Amino acid sequence: MHTTSTCRLCTAYCPIVVTVEDGVVTDVHGDRDAPLYEGYTCPKGRALPAVHTNPRRLLHSLRRRPDGAHEPISSADAVAEIAARLADVVERHGPESVAMYIGTFSAAYPATGSVASALLQALGSPNVFSAATIDQPGMIVADSYHGIWLGGRTPFDEADAWLFVGTNPVISKQYLSENPARRLNRAIERGTKIVVVDPRRTETARRAHVHLQPRPGEDAAIIAGLIHLILREGWVDTEFVRAHARGLDELAAAVAPFTPEAVAQRADVPAGQLLDAARVLGTARRGGAGGGTGASMSNPGPLVPYLLLCLTTVRGFWAREGDRVDKPNVLLPRNRARAQAHPPYHGAAGARRMRVRGLEKSAAGLPTGALAEEILTPGPGQIRALFNVGGGPAMAWPDERLARRALEDLELFVTTDVEYSPTAQLADYVVATKMTLETPGVTQRIESIKYFHFGYGFSAPYAQYSPAVVDPPQGSDLIEDWQLYYRIAQHLSLPLNWVNVFGIPGAYMEAPVDVVPLDMEHEPTTDDLYELMCRGSNVPLAEVKQYPHGHVFEHLLDERVGPADAGSAGRLDIGNAVALAGLAAPVRAIDGDKPFLLVPRRDNRMINSTGRTVPGLMGGRPYNPAFLHPDDLSALGLTPGDTVEIRSDGDVVTAVVEADADLRPGVLSISHGFGAGTADEENPTETGASVNRLLRTDTDYDPVTGMPRMGAVAVAVTPVRVGAMM
Repeated sequence: MHTTSTCRLCTAYCPIVVTVEDGVVTDVHGDRDAPLYEGYTCPKGRALPAVHTNPRRLLHSLRRRPDGAHEPISSADAVAEIAARLADVVERHGPESVAMYIGTFSAAYPATGSVASALLQALGSPNVFSAATIDQPGMIVADSYHGIWLGGRTPFDEADAWLFVGTNPVISKQYLSENPARRLNRAIERGTKIVVVDPRRTETARRAHVHLQPRPGEDAAIIAGLIHLILREGWVDTEFVRAHARGLDELAAAVAPFTPEAVAQRADVPAGQLLDAARVLGTARRGGAGGGTGASMSNPGPLVPYLLLCLTTVRGFWAREGDRVDKPNVLLPRNRARAQAHPPYHGAAGARRMRVRGLEKSAAGLPTGALAEEILTPGPGQIRALFNVGGGPAMAWPDERLARRALEDLELFVTTDVEYSPTAQLADYVVATKMTLETPGVTQRIESIKYFHFGYGFSAPYAQYSPAVVDPPQGSDLIEDWQLYYRIAQHLSLPLNWVNVFGIPGAYMEAPVDVVPLDMEHEPTTDDLYELMCRGSNVPLAEVKQYPHGHVFEHLLDERVGPADAGSAGRLDIGNAVALAGLAAPVRAIDGDKPFLLVPRRDNRMINSTGRTVPGLMGGRPYNPAFLHPDDLSALGLTPGDTVEIRSDGDVVTAVVEADADLRPGVLSISHGFGAGTADEENPTETGASVNRLLRTDTDYDPVTGMPRMGAVAVAVTPVRVGAMM
């Protein structure tokens, strides 16, 4: 049997065709009849059959015994016990002793985050943490400093130039969700000029008109240098800036020291290349600029995204009245794009203060970088119970040893999972859940993510609903993720409210917050929840369901940016003193004892930690090599396959080295999400190296979001033994 579905391993949500034989998924390939994607899938999507039949898959929930080992438990008994223990924690410590962490994989199960958050709200706890503050939180904070252009951005496919900083969309699909390499190639064939800032000659950088390959951590200096040149050469869109922005003089003063010569020396890039890049961006009629995980991890704050916003505003790279609306809504309320600025706003600052390091809730949310300390710090407000929703905190939270101590210190730690992961091994209850092809899916959440990070969402008014295509394995006892939180609330007689929040600052739609009480006597279906999620949508969900291959709703392609509201006086702030203060920070000196700078790396065969335990997916290499330039390997007396110790100020890990001639010398590139969760169990050729063990949350972090430095980390590389580790 062949049926259509959606791959939900990442936010690209590629349409797929699934082959099912005797109730088992045997093949997955791209859906050539689906619009936009042209049959594209990546190796992760094509490996979905192996993901579903992974021999390490959990088919029953687990409960921790007094001796620390886990034993099977029915899902019904697990829910009942969790509810009873949760009630006890709340009675003894109060509702604020309960917290929730929502990870990136929650996007694969669109209803889960809303139901889980509703449970915490019903309990009376404000403690919802998420991956948003350890991924790219600076983008959201930068929006609050700069303000938001309510007309939206220039669509990538209509741009003459585009700047990518620390992002590799050909692999990550950020900014180019649908068939990214082909879409990028077509843009270049059309004449679009691409500028890339990245210490590695990535798959995207190889296609660039200009590739600046700087010393890691100097992205802000480079962008400041580009703005300096745009101002110097008279490439400012003065009409747009005069009408819609403020702070040009302050911006000019802040970037004045960043001459081509100064930036060349600081970032170690040719001054001529910087001028070439500025000319591309400065002379383009329409364009855009965006940063990614690499830039965020190496610059854990809002400075880089704020400077990118300033560059966009100075060049007037915003959609104007009459322009086509970028990424029109389908399963969200209609966009109300208009050619005006939403002024800077304070976001959520001051709404919730942490007990550690003076951190508080920012526009990006509660600081996950402080969560381990909030668990370990005694006193009123100490977190005693934690629910993990679609995440892997044992491997995802920076400062791994601190994170592990915190998770072990909890009185109640509950996670949902599909395998016995390092996080599951630490939990009191591991609730085994269905996988994506065993549950319905809908693209609405991917539409909504674009209001938090403009690099996501569909390039056209596209939507798809996909029913479950296969039943869970026979004899299993699996539930959907959202059902755990709903059923706990039932046991505790707590009412749950489904909340659709459309009043996001900068959202082009202006529908009010939509609150619907859930029926707590008769459990809804996932489709029922999707109907609630899509209330008031531009296109009814029932109509989307009529297109099994997904559909581009062409009547929405003609949505245009409207005129400004009468009397609108909002201005974008390109001279925000708080945001620009980071440019005056002293240059980080190179550490002679730790001469290499560690940077993150995407692997096309896995997404975060998903996929590393799937037989065959990693190509016979189930670990994360530490990549170095061949000249660096030679200088260290190493050959590919040798084992090294990587030492930071925080800790030491062991890894296997490989050569990468596309890296700049002096850079070590390695993927996060590997390791066994404890140093005693790790083997560099089996479990890989835990990058997060090298990081510290309390020394080098952004004071606004609490995100620690996770890239451009100074490390030493020392040979352990040469030769026979492969």
